[in-house]
Amino acid sequence: MLLSLALFAQSEPAIDKEKLFDLYQSQKYGEAAVYLKSVYGDDVNDFKIITQIGYCYLMNGDNAEAEKFYIRAYQQQPQNLPVLFSIARLNSKRGNVEKAKFYYGEIVKIDSNNFSVYKLLAGLYNSNKDSTKLIYLLKASKINPQEGDVAYDLADVYMKFQDREKAYQVLNVAIAADTGNIVLQKAILPVANFLKKYHEVIISGEKILLADADPNVIKDVAKAYYYLKNYQKAINLFKLLELSNMQNETTLYLTALCYRGIKNYPLATTYTKRTIDEGISTNTAEYYALLGLVYSESDKVSQANAAYKKGLEYKATPNIYYHLAVLYDTKLKQMKNARKYYNLYLKSKPNAKDNKEEIAFVKSRIEQIKSTD
Repeated sequence: MLLSLALFAQSEPAIDKEKLFDLYQSQKYGEAAVYLKSVYGDDVNDFKIITQIGYCYLMNGDNAEAEKFYIRAYQQQPQNLPVLFSIARLNSKRGNVEKAKFYYGEIVKIDSNNFSVYKLLAGLYNSNKDSTKLIYLLKASKINPQEGDVAYDLADVYMKFQDREKAYQVLNVAIAADTGNIVLQKAILPVANFLKKYHEVIISGEKILLADADPNVIKDVAKAYYYLKNYQKAINLFKLLELSNMQNETTLYLTALCYRGIKNYPLATTYTKRTIDEGISTNTAEYYALLGLVYSESDKVSQANAAYKKGLEYKATPNIYYHLAVLYDTKLKQMKNARKYYNLYLKSKPNAKDNKEEIAFVKSRIEQIKSTD
């Protein structure tokens, strides 16, 4: 037996621990992996060595090689939690979501109270309307309801399911545990507004704004002032959004209502018009131009004419004037209207370089139509 032990000791590979330590210290993990393989060989079966090589490849960013070694470790010890976590994370990083779900699922079978695995599983579901994501977030929240990230994500899912009361409760618990968490404090403001907790929104939101002029917070606090009929304060905050060019259809609409509330009808009119303009897409005219072109090409002349003119109601573009002129010229044979829109096309100042051929054609066509008058 002593002879066998001596022979075994002689056959053990000699690892230079100092060299390996230096490679780790200098974060040369790729070189460390190559060194370990040179010592132990590619067919090493020792579980600790396999996972060590896998870890080196993982830290070096070589995820494909790292997975190969972790899979070998998994085949030896299929219930080893660190190995399962490593394989799952590797697959998640590489976009192999279904594989990641499988390995995280294996962890759940072993440890059904593992907070981290439920949190990671929930993160694999992109849609907040996915009921499976809600299940995993609920499990994670049950284990640790004070954890901020899970509380935020769970509240977001509740909001998508229109369950704002639960979203508010979840966020409140996490905020109570971490009163300095500004992310959670910001997240609860729109929920509290919906639940008509306007004073709470103002108190919390004003404190946040002292340190961070977040446009979303400004909007939430302004809304709270509006709902409490403190119109001037609401207007002041909505104006801040305009200074940062962060206004939108909703904020302009509420500003119009505020001015109406203080009987400033001229500005109420101005902001109502701005709301209408904001609600219209900048591309609407081009969409109608495309619709008109499709109608024209399919010989639906009256529909094409109507589509082009509808587009002009949103924005008078050279493109629409050109196609409308061509429609009157070639399809409707109404030369007076054709010349009118050809002239409007030129007056709308189309890009001289990009529309060189069209401009030349329009000028030529105007002269031809004149000669036939």
